[in-house]
Amino acid sequence: MPVRVIKGLEELRTLVGQRLGVSDWVEITQERVQAFAEGTGDFQWIHCDPERARRESPYGTTVAHGFLTLSLCNALVERSFTIEGVKLMLNYGLNRVRFPAPVKVGSRVRMISDLLELKETRAGVQATCKHSFEVEGEDRPACVAETIVRLFF
Repeated sequence: MPVRVIKGLEELRTLVGQRLGVSDWVEITQERVQAFAEGTGDFQWIHCDPERARRESPYGTTVAHGFLTLSLCNALVERSFTIEGVKLMLNYGLNRVRFPAPVKVGSRVRMISDLLELKETRAGVQATCKHSFEVEGEDRPACVAETIVRLFF
């Protein structure tokens, strides 16, 4: 899926309330889950022990950490859209994050991004976006997050 190019701040202002982009699909592998566990120290068996997860998990397999899914946000933004003229983009915070459904290892996810709000601040332009992580073949999203970033042009 091609990356959408937004022609600077003026076009971005016209997109409040609209879709900014949809990423391509990304496979969630056991290796990725293990690397995340090593980086965070979260080795819970439901993520890292495929044999036990096959026996005891309600999902029949290991699942990605919710925060692993959320951590894909910036990478998937880059695969969805770009804004011309942005010199720096900084994460400012999160308003709301929910994990309605699991991401089973071996499944693929993609992210849909909508611009909720754009406002000028002393520290640059602040954008609030809703990012929904779909799991291929599933009805419910794995993660829905409202993020706030500061953009510097």
